Amino acid sequence: MTPRLIFVPGLGGGTLQHWYSLWQQKFGGVRVEQADWDAPTPEDWAAQLNETVKTETGDLILVGHSAGVLTIAHYAHRYPVPERVRGAILVAPADPEQPGVLEALRPMAPVPLQPLPFPALMIASENDPYSSFERAAAFAEAWEAELVTVGEAGHLNPASGHGVWEDGEILLGEALHAWTPPDIVRF
Repeated sequence: MTPRLIFVPGLGGGTLQHWYSLWQQKFGGVRVEQADWDAPTPEDWAAQLNETVKTETGDLILVGHSAGVLTIAHYAHRYPVPERVRGAILVAPADPEQPGVLEALRPMAPVPLQPLPFPALMIASENDPYSSFERAAAFAEAWEAELVTVGEAGHLNPASGHGVWEDGEILLGEALHAWTPPDIVRF
């Protein structure tokens, strides 16, 4: 059975035109809901992700964008992650320690830099205003995530032309294939 997707948005919670909203409509899954989309804290946002993981059944894939990527890292650092979390797609990580970053992201620092307890695919842009590519690569290395560059693609959101994001869907499909265990044949 294909794992269920858990979408972990960033600041503001996204729009209906955001690629992860479109993916949720197309592929199903559940979105983590935060009490305050404009004031992330590692404690609150990771706790909400933990509650969502606990209430969902079966195998899961986490799909995070921007501050949602940080939420996944904080969650993995703070909570025991069940084996049924098969992997994570980490798109356009925000860097709360970058000079000039949005003040609302600062509480998400410091970013945990321990390996993630599940396979992960980091998808990063080379001109993201919320994180340098070098910093995204450092996160990927620390988290033992595979890093894919999408070139100069901005923040991979609707403002950078990423509502419908077909290349992202291809990467999602490849990750799902790699992380989904084959059905066990019983005789």
